Amino acid sequence: MGLFDLFKRKPEVIEDLDLSWLEIDMHSHLIPGIDDGSKSMEESLELIQRLSSYGLKKIITTPHIMSEYYRNTPEIIRMGLEDLRKAVKKEGISIEIDAAAEYYMDEIFLDKVKNGGELLTFGDNHILVETGFINRPQMLLETFFQLEMAGFKPVFAHPERYQYLLADKKLQEDLIERNTILQINLLSLTGFYSKQVKDFAEVLLEKGNVQFFGTDCHNPRYLDMLETLPKSRNYNRIREKIWKNSSL
Repeated sequence: MGLFDLFKRKPEVIEDLDLSWLEIDMHSHLIPGIDDGSKSMEESLELIQRLSSYGLKKIITTPHIMSEYYRNTPEIIRMGLEDLRKAVKKEGISIEIDAAAEYYMDEIFLDKVKNGGELLTFGDNHILVETGFINRPQMLLETFFQLEMAGFKPVFAHPERYQYLLADKKLQEDLIERNTILQINLLSLTGFYSKQVKDFAEVLLEKGNVQFFGTDCHNPRYLDMLETLPKSRNYNRIREKIWKNSSL
């Protein structure tokens, strides 16, 4: 061995990603061509094969429903799910596929809740909802209330990414006091979005109310980064706890 060989940095070995402890991913965008997720059936099958290889048993994919951008309906999502299931079966991928939706909070969504419109849910009448990342919606707490009055269990998608929530300690306390169910993106713990998002995700984990994790997978780049999760200091800690994903 030469002198300079002593100073060569050994390549970093990253543990293989294992999501068998999670069992079920309840947040992703894998029905091709209907939102900002997978663009083709080939891409969807590639992503699903990779998710299956991590030890997941089931995927509940959740296309966006946003009145201004993605005007999906339960019928559109169900047709896309049927095509996706057929393709997964033909490809011989051993994983269960289901679908719900990720609803954007706005006046149109709130009216649909109040008027009893059909909404796609998962598990025990859980419904995944999101907001814009910068500004707090005026109807945020009212929407949660109306959903609960209608018999739904709202799940707040990736709250660690909302700048308005990070800056509003009172709102954080309000959500915790009213036992709002939170879902964190596993990618947030890798620093994929930003260090600020990563740090806030860790704060929310400490405060409680986080009951679900999701990949929020949109494309192969998401899974490339997700495979670095074992480097996170939180990886072993979150694997030690039972999350509600496994009950879906």
